[in-house]
Amino acid sequence: MSILEMKVPSPGESITEVEIAAWLVKDGDFVEKDQPIAEVDSDKATLELPAEQSGIITLKAEEGDVVQVGQVVCLIDMSAAKPESTAEAPKAENAEAPKAEEKVVEKPAIVEASKEEKPASYASGTPSPAAKKILDEKGVQASDVTGSGKDGRITKQDAQTASVAAMGSSTSGGSRAVTSTKLSMLRRKVATRLVSVKNETAMLTTFNEVDMSEIFRIRKQYKDEFAQKHGIGLGFMSFFTKAVTRALQMYPDVNASIDGDYKINYDFCDISVAVSGPKGLMVPVVRNAENMSFRGIEASIKNLADKVREGNISVDEMTGGTFTITNGGVFGSMLSTPIINPPQSAILGMHNIIQRPVAVDGQVVIRPMMYVAMSYDHRIIDGRESVGFLVAVKEAIDNPVEHLFNGDERKALEL
Repeated sequence: MSILEMKVPSPGESITEVEIAAWLVKDGDFVEKDQPIAEVDSDKATLELPAEQSGIITLKAEEGDVVQVGQVVCLIDMSAAKPESTAEAPKAENAEAPKAEEKVVEKPAIVEASKEEKPASYASGTPSPAAKKILDEKGVQASDVTGSGKDGRITKQDAQTASVAAMGSSTSGGSRAVTSTKLSMLRRKVATRLVSVKNETAMLTTFNEVDMSEIFRIRKQYKDEFAQKHGIGLGFMSFFTKAVTRALQMYPDVNASIDGDYKINYDFCDISVAVSGPKGLMVPVVRNAENMSFRGIEASIKNLADKVREGNISVDEMTGGTFTITNGGVFGSMLSTPIINPPQSAILGMHNIIQRPVAVDGQVVIRPMMYVAMSYDHRIIDGRESVGFLVAVKEAIDNPVEHLFNGDERKALEL
C-alpha cells in the first residue's frame, strides 16, 4: 500500500494557517490527480486544493477546522484501483423499492401509535369560570393550555400565562427560525481590518459630483468599434482609473502610506479595484496603471474580475495596491463613505448615475450625474490635497477629451 500524505501548501507569504471551507469530495472517494478536493480560506483569499495523486482519499480534517500550513489534511491511497461502474446500481435501486413501499404502508400505523401515546394533560381538565372568561377574551383554546390545578384543571393563573404567551407569539404563520453560521476566515480578517481602520486612522470623507455626459457620448460613439478591434468592452472603470492616476501624480501624498513614524511615497500607481465575488468583496490590483492605455486597463480589470468570480484569484494579485476604487453604484448606492483599504491612505467611491437637473451656463439642463466620495487618512493627507485630488478627478471625468485623451479620442482609444 502506497499512501501519500497531503499537506496544506502555503497560499502566500506571511500566511501561517488556513481554514477548511468545504470538502469537495467525501471520505473514501476515488480522486483523480489535480482534481479539486477542497476549498481553503486564508485571511486574504479562498483557494482550491487539488489532489496531488490519484487514489482513494481519507479525510483528516473537518470542514471549519483551522489548520496550519504544512499540516496533513488527508491521505491518498495511490495503490487503490479506480472502481469500475457496473450495472448493479440499477438493481440495487430496484431492490430498495419494496423497502420504500413497506415504509409507506407502515406509516399510518406509526402515526396512530403516536396519537395514542400523546399525553392527555391538555384535555384532562376544564377551565375554571374565571379562566374560561380570560381564554375567551384572548381567543386562546383551552385545549392549548396545560392546567396546573387539581386533575389538570385550568386555573385563572394558567389562563393569564397562556394569554400573555399567545400575545407575544407570531400570528403571521411565518418562519421564526434562527440560523448560526460561522464567518469564513476571509470575512473575519476583513472585519478585523475594517475595525482597525476606524480605530487607528484619522479618516475623513470629502464629496463632489461629476457630469458623465462626455463619457456617455464617447462610449456611445466608439464602443462598437472599440469592442470589434480590441475584443473587450469600453466601460466606466478605465475612465475613472485614468482620472485617478492623473490626480495621484498631481497630489503624490494621496498615493502614500504610513509606516510607523515614516511616510512612504510611491512613484507608481497600483490601483486596487473592488470586485464582488462569491466569497465577498475582493480588491485585485492593476499594476502600474499610470502607464496603461484604455484598452490595457479594461483588459486587466476584466481578467482580474473573472478570476475573482471563478475563485482563481491569487494572493499576490490582491496585495500591494497604493489606492483603491470601489463602485457601489452597480448596487444602486447614491452616496456612501467608503472605508480605506489599509495600508493605503485613500479610497475613491463611485455611485449610481442619475439624470437630474443642473445649472450649466445659466441654464437648467438634464445631465447624467454621479456623486463621488473620497475617504482619506488625515494624518498624512490634508484638506487641500484631498479636495484638490477630487477636483482633479472631476475635471478629468467632466472633460475627458482634454485631460485624458490629449485632444485625440481615436488615438487614445487606439482606433
